[in-house]
Amino acid sequence: MAESGNVAAIPTVEHLASLIDHSLLHPTLTDTEILEGLHLARRHNVAAACVKPYSVDTAREVLAGSSVKVCAVAGFPAGNSTTRIKVIEAQEAVRAGAHEIDLVVNVGKVLSQEWAYVANEIRAVNEAVTTTPVGGSDPQTHAILKVIFENDYLPNEAIVRLCKICSEAGVAFVKTSTGFGFVKQSNGMYSYTGATAEHLELMRETCAPEVQIKAAGGVRTLDDFLKVMSLGVTRVGATATESILKEAADKQLT
Repeated sequence: MAESGNVAAIPTVEHLASLIDHSLLHPTLTDTEILEGLHLARRHNVAAACVKPYSVDTAREVLAGSSVKVCAVAGFPAGNSTTRIKVIEAQEAVRAGAHEIDLVVNVGKVLSQEWAYVANEIRAVNEAVTTTPVGGSDPQTHAILKVIFENDYLPNEAIVRLCKICSEAGVAFVKTSTGFGFVKQSNGMYSYTGATAEHLELMRETCAPEVQIKAAGGVRTLDDFLKVMSLGVTRVGATATESILKEAADKQLT
């Protein structure tokens, strides 16, 4: 994460784990690696394991009987699917057992300031997600929606507008990044920043109080984690789950 800093108080390892969405979204992950990641998520009792849509069945089976939620993505990572396809993808994942859906906005429409399109899409997916019973639930429950902005692509004005749209739609979370939003740099190389203090502060300031903030992209160390927590973040997408929790456990022993 950009601009990370030291924060004195270290919460318990259990509390830190309860804020993590363990990310299993890289396109090269094999079935074996996904299984290993799901067992890691279960072992550490994280908030959720975030998987690609085809892995929802496996995630539901591995995580059954635990408190770890299944999170699936929709329109991932570029956000370019039609609204209808995003709705279908989200509903299918929920029916298969996903408790949470991370939806990527249509970035091109955001940058075109086609706000009616953007708002209608977010509302349509949120309605579908929150009214579709989660498959395998007993008793049946409904899922929640997190909306990914992909902040690396956006000016602050667009982030503010998205926060207002998401607040009006009543989504559960807004999220900074996919972790795959690579921007072409002046040297021709592609890279991304991910969650930054500036953007997280802006999102927390602009969103309705009941909309939670998820930081994703670049949160790789305990210092990074504590910094975003201090900015009002209540969920963190991470691939470095084990190393972050180990660092916290080691520091609490010293």
